[in-house]
Amino acid sequence: MLKNLRLAAATATLLFAAGCASYAATPADTPAMFASGVLVTHGGQTLYTFDKDTAHSGKSACNGPCAALWPPLTATAADQPAGAYSIVTRDDGSRQWAYQGKPVYTYKADQKAGERNGDNFKDVWHIIKE
Repeated sequence: MLKNLRLAAATATLLFAAGCASYAATPADTPAMFASGVLVTHGGQTLYTFDKDTAHSGKSACNGPCAALWPPLTATAADQPAGAYSIVTRDDGSRQWAYQGKPVYTYKADQKAGERNGDNFKDVWHIIKE
């Protein structure tokens, strides 16, 4: 009986470890996805990075009037990092999604899903390519 319990415990441990090791965030777990080679919101809005943001700094360099033109992709209090997505805290205390450590933004001039009007804007805003 003790041998069976040990075997069951060892099997459960291995299955748990294998499940954790193979976990990959699914599109439902993430705030964005790749479509036509670029990162977009689930609504299809193109996402951008800002050269003045430092990857993995935990903050955004685009605040105030900048954020009015380049709205941050906001994260709720319940949202949790998953895969390549993390969350940064903005100067106003709100939370913003980051991809590979860099905060991500939409562009106010992109009125329809799939538009990419902000790519290379002032040579500091860039779409995120696959």
